[in-house]
Amino acid sequence: MEHHLTTPLSRQDVQALRCGDTVYLSGEVYTARDAAHKRLCALLDEGKPLPFEVRGAVIYYAGPTPARPGEVIGSCGPTTSGRMDAYAPRLLALGLAGMAGKGARSEAVVQAMREHTAVYFAAAGGAGAAMAACVESAAVVCYEDLGSEAVRRLLVRDMPLTVAIDCTGKNLYEEGPAAYLAACGQSE
Repeated sequence: MEHHLTTPLSRQDVQALRCGDTVYLSGEVYTARDAAHKRLCALLDEGKPLPFEVRGAVIYYAGPTPARPGEVIGSCGPTTSGRMDAYAPRLLALGLAGMAGKGARSEAVVQAMREHTAVYFAAAGGAGAAMAACVESAAVVCYEDLGSEAVRRLLVRDMPLTVAIDCTGKNLYEEGPAAYLAACGQSE
């Protein structure tokens, strides 16, 4: 099924998504990788507010390259999501609605997604230029010293994503290979 969604995502938006669905996402999306996640969780440890509203937000695990003259952003492909697994459950508990990146997630993250009604989107690895074409504006929110890994607020239009893990815990990384093997008449 195909969905056109705009951030912030509501609980109903997330509940309507199923593993394998295609989503064209528009609105504000935040980039953050592991160094930024570590700092965000340190702020929470200190009882300080986060530098952006996490409720209903989508974090894209990317570290965009610098923009060429006349462009909004450089290449903006996803990074491996597993590096954020230690931090994601905490942000999900605060209302983070979606995460986008590449690769499988830990059982702790999947459990937190079920508990807090969130979704994990797979973004096409190796397609950084295509993903950047969806970005209409980009601005550093915090941690500028991290360079490409600073937290950025992107305004995106129709960013193509696949629901890799839905809020019920159905997981394309597990079901996809099994379905392929079954279609080929093989078992795991």
